[in-house]
Amino acid sequence: MTETDTQIQPRKTGLTRRQKRRLSRAAQYAVFVAAVVAFAAAADWGRLKNQFAQAHIAEQMFPDVITVALKNTVLYTLSGFVVGLALGMVIALMRLSSVGPYRWVAGIYIEIFRGLPALLIFIFVGVGVPLAFPDIQYPGGTYGKVAVALGLVSAAYMAETIRAGIQAVPKGQMEAARSLGFSPARAMISIIIPQAFRIILPPLTNELVLLFKDSSLVLFLGVTLEERELSKFGNDLASTTANSTPILVAGLCYLLITIPLGFVVRRMESNSTKEAIR
Repeated sequence: MTETDTQIQPRKTGLTRRQKRRLSRAAQYAVFVAAVVAFAAAADWGRLKNQFAQAHIAEQMFPDVITVALKNTVLYTLSGFVVGLALGMVIALMRLSSVGPYRWVAGIYIEIFRGLPALLIFIFVGVGVPLAFPDIQYPGGTYGKVAVALGLVSAAYMAETIRAGIQAVPKGQMEAARSLGFSPARAMISIIIPQAFRIILPPLTNELVLLFKDSSLVLFLGVTLEERELSKFGNDLASTTANSTPILVAGLCYLLITIPLGFVVRRMESNSTKEAIR
């Protein structure tokens, strides 16, 4: 018998690392499926259907839920976004200014309006301002109030996003523009800000999604039947019918906008990452 024959060969036991990962993943899937099945079995689907899925009530909402409620929600959101973007740009430039008082005012604004709940801002715009300044009238009535309220809510967040985008542009861009004879203001407008917006486009689109949902606070301003947005429209009809189906339909209408916007944001973020890698 040779020395090689006398050696005891170790026996491989246990699972490989890949097999362990597969087993762990399979166990997680099994737990998830079991939880879903348990939840589905425990729910009272009959009561849920009676309260949230009455087809004849949902039919009553059309076409007004689209032509009035959804249309107003989109208009409120877009107007608030435009006001917030314009104000946010001003605040961001003040934040980056070399003049101390500008930076202080911008910093105070950002800290206050980022810290306040959106509901309080809506109440301030709809009730506080008219009481303090009775002669002031919002252009566009309710639409103007909503644009101002949503603009104040979003401007603080947009200002920080825009500031970060401007600072992310390489400093050499400003130096190159100045060497070509551009003034600081012209270089900022023509060279820096366009590049910054390419960087911050995904977070700005995210802010648009958040504004779309915040537009539901319009109901606290007091609106007419023709000025109702999705939440107010669904809530009014739910109270009339004593059923929650209108609220579910209104929620689905929100998803018609937010899901495509979310997809757009992910695509832009993916493209930005690919460009950064290149």
